[in-house]
Amino acid sequence: MAKKTISYENNSFNIAYKIINNNANKNMLFLHGWGSNKELMEMAFGKCFNDFNHIYVDLPGFGGSESAVFLDSIGYGGVICAFLEHICINDICDVHLVVGHSFGGKIALLLDREIILLSSAGILLKKSMKIKMKILLAKILKNLGISKIIKQWLVADDAKNLSPVMYEIFKHVVNEDFAPYYRDFRQRASIFWGESDSATPLEAFEKIKSLMPDSRTHVLKGDHYFFLKQGAQIERLYREDT
Repeated sequence: MAKKTISYENNSFNIAYKIINNNANKNMLFLHGWGSNKELMEMAFGKCFNDFNHIYVDLPGFGGSESAVFLDSIGYGGVICAFLEHICINDICDVHLVVGHSFGGKIALLLDREIILLSSAGILLKKSMKIKMKILLAKILKNLGISKIIKQWLVADDAKNLSPVMYEIFKHVVNEDFAPYYRDFRQRASIFWGESDSATPLEAFEKIKSLMPDSRTHVLKGDHYFFLKQGAQIERLYREDT
């Protein structure tokens, strides 16, 4: 694992990354989802897309990349853009294709390159009554000063065991409406989804399809991490669409 120190808006970020040099003339960037890391993406795609060099990155606050400051998704995109300014493979200093899973899909949208989205996040859906009641109870307990109970019993699994700053980031990014970014995206896009995904359900997929009518779309078997054992299948379908 390598690291680069990146400066963004007067803050320093130590970004952990790994490069697989396939001696190709194109580079490909992989961005993981919330609570994940670059190793998960490499597990899925390390042996695929061999006509690209691979760049696997830990987003700030995950894996080997530290973060002590608040970032929204736009800030994460800014950090990754700054990181890419320092990466060259075989004298090729650009990324031609970005693969983003879930939260990483939101960041991929901001980089103005061709993208492959995997169960991408950022579509706000109507909350169920169960979720609404949990939010109401959390607010009541917070007003009573019982924050420990909120953390242990009411907080989503993705938010547990987070540092204070990462918890604040989580609360913010899950409420970001990225529909305008999907609608305004103009590069080539391929979208893959797990048919049994409960974290980003098919309703979100249908919404993204309506916002990106020129995208290539596929629904595969599996849940939010459907891609882990289907990297080769995703590559095959991507190339058939080309």
